[in-house]
Amino acid sequence: MKNLIKFPLLFTLALTSSVFAFGQNTMNPPAGYDHDIGTMVSMLENLRARIIYSTQGINQDQTDFLLDDKANRIGAMIMHLAATEVYYQAYTFEGRSYNEEEKEKWETALNLGDEARAKFVGKPIKYYLDIWAEVRQKTLDTLKTKDDKWFAALAEGGQTDNHWAWFHVMEHQANHMGQINMLRSRLPK
Repeated sequence: MKNLIKFPLLFTLALTSSVFAFGQNTMNPPAGYDHDIGTMVSMLENLRARIIYSTQGINQDQTDFLLDDKANRIGAMIMHLAATEVYYQAYTFEGRSYNEEEKEKWETALNLGDEARAKFVGKPIKYYLDIWAEVRQKTLDTLKTKDDKWFAALAEGGQTDNHWAWFHVMEHQANHMGQINMLRSRLPK
């Protein structure tokens, strides 16, 4: 019974602390974006800020920490988020999949697994976050040139609309944020 009483209190404290850490608890379109796109941008940026916050202060050993032989490192997951975003940039902005150059650069990060476990090691967390920031800047700049009519339209040659595609990017970030936070709780001190 005591645990049932503690849970709502802990949940309220966690929710309150996230409001203080990340500002108001609202989603407002930033200036320069159409309403619906801007709302999505606000959500994408909120999640990105929370992932960055959860990786603050981790050292090299913690960045390279591997929970087990099937897990992914935090750096690899951030590369995965960047790779997924690059894929959806190509899909929604240009109506295509990765080109050959993008496959070479991003496919390991997109697929994760053994190859990613071997490749994404030995770099500080800032390295991965900087790559993701560069990818995100392209997303933000390009979405500023689009309108809500484009957002609601089917992606060129696709079976999903552009809104759903970027919702999926956001949802994907949220899933990996949970994994990153779980790994963070298991990091060696």
